[in-house]
Amino acid sequence: MARRIEEEVGRISHLRHAGAAAAVPEVRKALGDRVNLVAAKAAEVAAALRAQELIPDMLRALDRLFENPVKHDPQCWGKVAIARALKDLDHQEAAPFLRGAVHVQMEPVWGGTQDTAGPLRGICLLALPGCGDIRREEIMRHLVNALAESDAAVRADAARAMGAMGGDDSALVLRLKARIGDAAPAVTGQALESLLIVERAQALPFVKGFLDPMGGAAAEEAALALGGSRMAGAVDVLLTAWETATGAEYREAVLRALSLSRDDRAVEFLRKLAAEGPERDAKAARAALELFPDSTARTG
Repeated sequence: MARRIEEEVGRISHLRHAGAAAAVPEVRKALGDRVNLVAAKAAEVAAALRAQELIPDMLRALDRLFENPVKHDPQCWGKVAIARALKDLDHQEAAPFLRGAVHVQMEPVWGGTQDTAGPLRGICLLALPGCGDIRREEIMRHLVNALAESDAAVRADAARAMGAMGGDDSALVLRLKARIGDAAPAVTGQALESLLIVERAQALPFVKGFLDPMGGAAAEEAALALGGSRMAGAVDVLLTAWETATGAEYREAVLRALSLSRDDRAVEFLRKLAAEGPERDAKAARAALELFPDSTARTG
């Protein structure tokens, strides 16, 4: 049985190279397969082919996988793949995403049960800002609720979705979330990153306030958020932060953030540090420069 499933998944995967006309009938059939891995692969191929005509088939498959979900879709693999495909195909009807955004699927694990639906909730939250048949206020309610989720990855996805929503309401909520903090530093980092997307330069003083010469998880996340914003003003903040940074891990994070900025001044600073700085700093600067995909940025 396992071998048949593996072979079927492989066969469907190859359909992405067959062209839409030849592939669509086979992908449609696979979406109706009772094995969740087969349906998941079919949804992935449908998205790769940009086959919007398969959206009704995906919606039917999604409904089926929500029925007795632990049996029909263990680990939520099918539902996650279909939700992601619907998002990638720009499906703008909120109903399937609203359903997925609150779905909890407790499955047996050693010593108890575990919720396997976190990735599904996350992808559905990320899809909601693109839906045109639901009021902004309703989307914001779902995102705010998800910021208090038990799953850290879902909390981060809620913050990421707020970045996509934009607007003063998103900015205020993101500021509050960042200020309150989170047990998972990456969630605070995502809140700061999304705030910089929404407010741009207006957010710089707020994010700068999370930097600390001694470092720490929040300071490192703030530095990386600044670098990822690709703003010239953020580079100014990072270069100033480097001058007083003492925590070793924090100093490395500032260098990575400067690399992420892709700013000419940051690149020149890293090259000079790599060539002339103390051994530890030079090594960290070289590692930061390796983040660039092009060799010229690394070697000069």
